[in-house]
This record gives sequence, structure tokens and C-alpha cells, in this order.
Amino acid sequence: MVNEVRFEKLIFGGEALARTDGRVLLAPYALPGELARVTGLSEKRDMVRGRVGEILEPSPERITPRCPYFGRCGGCQYQHASETYQSRQKVEILREVLRRIGKLEPPAAIGLIVGPPWNYRNRIQLHFDGGWIGFREQGSHKVVGIEHCDVASPRLNEAVGVLREMMGDRRWPRFLRSMELFTNEREVQLNVLDSGGRHLSRSFFEWCAERLPGAMSAALSYPAAGSVFRVSHKSFFQVNRFLTDRLVDLALESAGGETALDLYAGVGLFTVPLGRRFRHVTAIEAVASAVHDLEYNARALSGTVTAVRSTTESYLERLSEAPEFVLADPPRAGLGRDATRHLNRLKPKRLTVISCDPSTLARDLAELCTGGYAIVEMTLVDMFPQTAQIETVVKLARQGF
Repeated sequence: MVNEVRFEKLIFGGEALARTDGRVLLAPYALPGELARVTGLSEKRDMVRGRVGEILEPSPERITPRCPYFGRCGGCQYQHASETYQSRQKVEILREVLRRIGKLEPPAAIGLIVGPPWNYRNRIQLHFDGGWIGFREQGSHKVVGIEHCDVASPRLNEAVGVLREMMGDRRWPRFLRSMELFTNEREVQLNVLDSGGRHLSRSFFEWCAERLPGAMSAALSYPAAGSVFRVSHKSFFQVNRFLTDRLVDLALESAGGETALDLYAGVGLFTVPLGRRFRHVTAIEAVASAVHDLEYNARALSGTVTAVRSTTESYLERLSEAPEFVLADPPRAGLGRDATRHLNRLKPKRLTVISCDPSTLARDLAELCTGGYAIVEMTLVDMFPQTAQIETVVKLARQGF
């Protein structure tokens, strides 16, 4: 099937939507308003997934992608659009998802914070296959070999070059499948994700450490938000090296008082600055390595900050008295019904939610607003330029306060 279609809008995930023969058609790498010739790849009764073959009428926002791997590598979805247009489209996608899934009317004004659109990532996941080093192909497990990545930081790109050289050496373990690199722009931490079930020798890691300072470090020191954070191998940290400070400032703007609760606290990126604003801060984190990092990072605030290893749901279930302020930075799965139910029961006066998935955010906000919260402010922080990912900071308050 080959159709000429005019695309209407972008949807969350990076695809563009058109309609043909009474069905929805979704295809990547198109822009709203464009007329394109599209080949159908898979069909269902009410939906077609397609591939754009030829752009007949391009959008004025279409640009030439900077990266030679764009369209094959699955890492980026929007390099064919100008950066300002990408951000504006993300705001519109956020509005649409809130209405469709949450049945919510978004604020009339949604704030937007942007940063440098290239070389922003401090963490990447690399895959190895048949002599190639790179990223997963779009919609596949095949590896697209790369020499550099335009959204990765300069230090990570240097590390990719070093690993490419090492792969040509007989000491390189051919069974190695994937690893993660994390950098503070001085050292590069190496975390093996998949070694094909085989053991990697200590000599391999020593070799890596010779070529990549920090490769064998159990943790890196990462400066952010006015502090230096210890980040261990298995601990999460924000990936945008340019916007992390602005994210923290936005989330904690005007926050202060007696008691605060930091949910999904990680290594304490928000906990530590909260400890400078509140007399008592409780930080909840389920991952053991992150809790150890959190305790270390908050050691100067030992009389103020208490770290608790627990799931958010379990802790909230036991909690009987509400703190004044709650900050929640959940994973893509969002807060979920149990956590929102407990927050509605506890009724903290102020609540800030940081979301990396508008679909789960819409669901959570619907529950919280039904429970008596009102959205005070919403800001999209474009932490992931060139990609379809959307980061949102939402400030809520109990109605009547």
C-alpha cells in the first residue's frame, strides 16, 4: 500500500499522525502539515503504521538532520525539525495527552525551559555487535555503528573513540554486548550491562581504566545544584548536564518551611537543596546503592535529612501526618494509584511532581485533582532535545490554601 497523506500532528513517542481511508496512519520522521508519500508497513482494522518514502510538500520547519545516523539510529526522533519547533510541539503534545488521558484542561500558559540542543547527555548506553559499537536501530535490536554521537557530551565522544580503538585489540572480549558510560566531563564511569552471561576479567577493567580514567571507579563525583554528588554505578542521575541545575531551581522555587518529603529521592539531587530550605526533610528511595549515595551526599545535613530505604507506596501507607511540602520525581511509570491515593489521604499543602512521561503524568494528575488538588503551575523542561521525550514540572496546591 502506497498512499499520499497529509500529516496533522505529532503524537507522544515521535510519530506523526495522518488519516487515510478512515484509518489513522502513524509514521516517523514527518512533520505536521506535510504532504508525503507513505508505504504501509503493518495494518490493523483501524490503524496503519507506515514509512515515509517522499516528502511532496515539506514543512517550513523541516531542516537537514545534523547526524549522519539519524533515521537509522533509534536514539533521536526530531532532528529533521528546528529546535524551537521541537520544543513548541512538545508543549502541544503535552496538552493533547493531558486532555485525552487525564480529561484535564491544561493551564492556559505552560512554561518552557530550553538549553543547548547538542552534546548535552552525560550518560549513554552502547551496544556491541560483530565489530560494531553504537546504538540500537530504530525499531530493532540491530546495532547501528557510530563514530560519534551529537547529543553526547565531548568526554563521552572521546570515550567512544577510545572504545572503538580497543575493539580492534585481541584483548577485547567479543562476547561483550552492552555497557553504559557516565561522565562528569573529567572521568568516565563504565558499567557493563550485558556480557552475554560470561565473566569479564579484572585485567579487562584495568585495561579500560588505563585508557579511560574513572572506568573502574565505584562512584563519580558530580557537581550540581550547589553541591557535589556521589553517584554510584547503579544509581540514577539526571542526564542533561546543562539543565539539571535549572530543573532543581524550578522544582524548589519558593519552597521552604518546617517539613518536606522527597519521594524517589535517588542520590539526593533534590534532597540536599531541600535540606537548606526546610528544618526536617525525609528522603525515600528503594534502590540500595542510591540510598548509600544519598546518605553520603547529605552527610553535612545529618540533623536535618533522614534517608529511608523503602518504596514510595510502602512509606506513604505507614505515614499518618502530612509534611508541608512533597516533591516526587518518579520513573516513567509515574506515581500510580496507590501513591496518589495516599497523597490525597495525607493532604500535604503543596506538592511538586516531576514527570518524564506525559501519559502517566496525566493519569496521576487526574487522581490528584479529583482528590482536591489544583494545578498552580506547569513547565516543560526540554531535557532531551532531538528526542520525543518530555520532562514536565507540575506544582500543585490543596484547594483552599
